[in-house]
Amino acid sequence: MPRFSVIVPVFKVQGFLRECLDSVLEQSFDDLEVIAVDDCSPDGCGAILDEYAARDPRVKAVHLPQNVGLGRARNAGLPHATGDYVLFLDSDDRYTPGLLRALADRLEATRDPDILVFDHVRTHWWGRAGRSDAAGLLEQAGADTFDVRRSPEYLRLFLVAWNKAYRRDFFLGHGFRYRPGLYEDAPVTYQTMVTAERIACLDRVGVEYRQRRQGAITRTPGRRHFDIFEQYEGLFAFLAERPGLDWARPLLFERALDHMLFAVARPERVLRGDRKEFYRHIRAFYRRHVPPGFTPPPDSRRAEIRLLALAPHHGVHLGLCLWRRGGKATTRTASRLRGLVARHVKRSWYRIQLRRPLDPRLAVYSAGHSRAVNGDPWAIHAKAAELAPRVRGVWVVHPDALDQVPPGVECVTTGSWRYYRVMARAAHWFNDCNWAGDLVKRPGSVHVQTHRGTPLKHMALDLDRPGARHGTNVRGMLRRSDRWDVSLVANRHSEGVWQRAYPCHFASLRSGSPRNDVLVSGGAERAAELRGRLDIDAHETVVLYAPTLRDYRRGRHVWRVGLEALAASLGPGHRLLVRLHPSLAPHHERALVLRDLHRRGALTDVTDEPHVEDVLLAADALVTDYSALMFDYALLDRPIVIHADDWAAFRATRGAYFDITAEPPGHVTRSDEELATAFTSGAWRDEESARLRAAFRERFCEYDDGRAAERVVRRFLLGEPPEATTADGDDDGRKGDDGRKDGDGHVRQDDGVVRIPKAVDRSARRPQLR
Repeated sequence: MPRFSVIVPVFKVQGFLRECLDSVLEQSFDDLEVIAVDDCSPDGCGAILDEYAARDPRVKAVHLPQNVGLGRARNAGLPHATGDYVLFLDSDDRYTPGLLRALADRLEATRDPDILVFDHVRTHWWGRAGRSDAAGLLEQAGADTFDVRRSPEYLRLFLVAWNKAYRRDFFLGHGFRYRPGLYEDAPVTYQTMVTAERIACLDRVGVEYRQRRQGAITRTPGRRHFDIFEQYEGLFAFLAERPGLDWARPLLFERALDHMLFAVARPERVLRGDRKEFYRHIRAFYRRHVPPGFTPPPDSRRAEIRLLALAPHHGVHLGLCLWRRGGKATTRTASRLRGLVARHVKRSWYRIQLRRPLDPRLAVYSAGHSRAVNGDPWAIHAKAAELAPRVRGVWVVHPDALDQVPPGVECVTTGSWRYYRVMARAAHWFNDCNWAGDLVKRPGSVHVQTHRGTPLKHMALDLDRPGARHGTNVRGMLRRSDRWDVSLVANRHSEGVWQRAYPCHFASLRSGSPRNDVLVSGGAERAAELRGRLDIDAHETVVLYAPTLRDYRRGRHVWRVGLEALAASLGPGHRLLVRLHPSLAPHHERALVLRDLHRRGALTDVTDEPHVEDVLLAADALVTDYSALMFDYALLDRPIVIHADDWAAFRATRGAYFDITAEPPGHVTRSDEELATAFTSGAWRDEESARLRAAFRERFCEYDDGRAAERVVRRFLLGEPPEATTADGDDDGRKGDDGRKDGDGHVRQDDGVVRIPKAVDRSARRPQLR
């Protein structure tokens, strides 16, 4: 007897059916059977099912003599199910890799509950969306079981058949069956949830729910949506036969009304001409089934449901329509108008603040488009607190990123009154991205651009590939970059790239990268703290995998490494850490694979660690593709492996400044097998790897000496003269005939490097308003 029976009703989905079946049959957990029910499909679905059944004994094709609809097709598959648990999967959807293994593990851990609920992600015909609204509930459940009577909030889980695994004895023993018609999932979902004594959740995306452009029944308007009333009549008939479930009537009554009001508000479901009749059905349902003393819960559609109590009075339909069609729209319009007026008033006030004198003891910092407090700006801020405590440092953060601000650090939120006041008066700006376009660069202020690492892929003006440039306003980017005074560089490669990609009015300072000071000076304590927090044994070898973005894929995310296989190939005594690019931290792909593997202990997800330097310090080796982290990690003189299986595609779509496979910091692999062999054979840390790494460090780490943050603070916040020599040994104070001063007193050499020989009087600086 298999562990799982997956019932797949099939009708007019020949373009999606193979992908659906493959997603089940190719699961790593193979103790399963597939009962595919051909609902008299007029296309080639029946032949496809017979083909799969002929080559895989786990597939059983059931051909119905006539079309019976989705619900009854599911019912037709139930007598053929022999597994411990029954799952339903619509034939245009698909399972995510590893789902059944994760389900089996959770069922074992929770001792076979009646129902196990898991998450899904919507895949629209134009692209994939995010996780379901119930993701928070699934996470909140943890590894415990519960029942709905004590946890009624779980009745708000998505009303579908395919996000649950039902214990077969439980499902068949209670006689649950799907009714014909639309909205067939709702009654069975509620019946099973209120009947089950033990329910468990798995906080994992298990189904890719396809939202087709055409053919989706719930997005096809018409009279079929009136089926919802018959479905809920069946649910309350079920309750009437079971007095022991009287406690559930108020809960399910509110849920039923909520579902009906949701349906009538959607023009893609209920036609405009049918709405009045639909509301009459809602009012009739209310009168028939309202429980004595019913009070809508605080989180329900209270106003709408309370209006239903007035159903006998004339004009209630109009009131409901105004609420659904006009009231909320009017509220949204008013909210937008208030926001526009508030922004206009704040910007007017900002222009007034610009008339006030600059504050030479005020510095502002921002990182990661104001959504982080880390990187080079954080290193400069920390060193400023030590060397220049009289300079007030204020961080600019997005309202959604306030939790990133450490205790005791002063901050303002973007768009606030304080934000505009601080930005108007700050004499020192530090950022690793560009500031907002509505900010004015005042004469006398100093804007230091730290960047976000050494560039491998094309940037700004060099974005000459249509895919890479799509959605990027390069002109606007350069206008914002015209406000830069100084560009910090860690090597001559970066220096040349920034000057070419950003042809703007700035000076290049060979300072090194402030955030990398700790990598040069040693950060054993920080590494030990992180390893201890992640429960990494002192004798474990830590391998960090850090992939970068892909411009050739919608959403810019793609898995190029089999994470579970890589973790397994490392063997005992190794720990695999995975860090996605910061912009991919909220990406739904992270929930599809990475989150589940992390919880199962196969690897450790360190994407949310605020300071990547700590992760680099804790790692004994780095595996990456084309991430800029390789340039930072090379400072540690530890092994690096470049996994470049799609280098041609990456270079063709984004563009690169040099061929990383020809000049790598370590061995290059081009398949999962080669990557695993690099570690099992020991090649990852052989003499050739060390030789390649040394050449890479010499080229790209030349200005990093552990004093970059101090150098920046002393130069710009303390106004001290520059050091006697530059990083390449040239006399920084020399005034040869080959140099000329620009308007800021900088000496611009013929090699394009701008050196700053003395403190600059910013009060005489010419305006750079853009």
